[in-house]
This record gives sequence, C-alpha cells and structure tokens, in this order.
Amino acid sequence: MIAGFALVLYLAALAIAFGWRSVVQWRRTGDTGLRLDAGRPGSLRWWAKLMFVVALLLAAAGPVAALVGLPPLTSLDQPWIRLAGTALAVAGAALTLAAQQQMGSSWRVGVDPGERTTLVTHGLFGIVRNPIFTAMAASVVGLAAMVPNAVSLTAVAVLIVSVQVQVRAVEEPYLVGVHGEAWTRYAARVGRFLPGVGAWRLHSG
Repeated sequence: MIAGFALVLYLAALAIAFGWRSVVQWRRTGDTGLRLDAGRPGSLRWWAKLMFVVALLLAAAGPVAALVGLPPLTSLDQPWIRLAGTALAVAGAALTLAAQQQMGSSWRVGVDPGERTTLVTHGLFGIVRNPIFTAMAASVVGLAAMVPNAVSLTAVAVLIVSVQVQVRAVEEPYLVGVHGEAWTRYAARVGRFLPGVGAWRLHSG
C-alpha cells in the first residue's frame, strides 16, 4: 500500500538525516552538530523551531491518517502524481544527505549565536544557499503527492513557512554577523532556495 511505503520511506529519511548524520558527526568531531535550544519562548527563533517540528510530525501523520482511513483529495489521487511524488521524495532524501555530507564539520541542526563555523559555498551550496531545506521540502512535497490528503498538504504549508522564518529571521542575520562581506557576496550570486531566486542585492557606497 502506497501509504505504508510513504511512511517507511519518510521515517527512514528522518533517521538518516538526523540520527545517522549526528552519529557520523560525533565520531568525526566529538560534536553531534545538534543545536536544539529554541531561544526565548515567543521569539521568531522559537516559532521557527516549533513550526519545523510540527511540520515533521504532520508529514509523518499524513500517511498514518491514510492508513486509518482518511480519504485522499480526489483531484490529486492519480497514479502519475503518486509516481512523480515517490521519485521526488526519494530524490529529496538523497539530496538532503548529499548536502549534509558537503557541509562536513560545519553541519549543524539549529543555530548557536555564539558559534562560528566555516562558510560552505561548494557543491550544492554553489547552486542554492540552503540545499538541505530545499531537499527536505522536496521530500515532503513528494510525500504529499504520494498520499495527497489534508494532513500531508498541511505539512507542506507549515514546513515552507517554518523554513522561511528560520532562514530569513534566524540564519541569515547570524551568517551576516559571523562571516560579514564573505557571506553577503556569496548570497549576492547564489539564490536562497532555488537557483537565481532570492539572491541578495549588494549596495555600493
């Protein structure tokens, strides 16, 4: 059943992206890379992290809801859409892992405002500035195409909002403060989530 396969695929992707990757990071550096402090309750950083966790839970709940009988949206419940969704979910999971690997010792989940890591601009990061978020969003969109119900589509919406808040209000100010001109020049030539989209404008004078 497609819903069961979608759930297994998603849980496996999460286990690799967060569990296995953290173990690898710890073995290489002595640090898991997890920065789970959400900051002051009610702050943008706090809301971004809360919405991100909710989105991940909703993405898992979509296939579960289908398994217990929640009907799909008829207009999206088409074989070709499910097939395309499966391909997108798998590709997104693979690209998430690839981008994490390319970050090397700089890989982090979350932000520690007092920490400085190396600015990564090669590989997938030379195409978009946030390839991990782009790939994760692709996986969740693919999952929603595999199991197109209200829960899965809500997961997509919440994830997109949470990622936008996290990147724009938390990570970009942090990166400007840590890397300064090096980051702004990088951001001026590379799009935020999609190639060529969301590049920063450099102001002269």
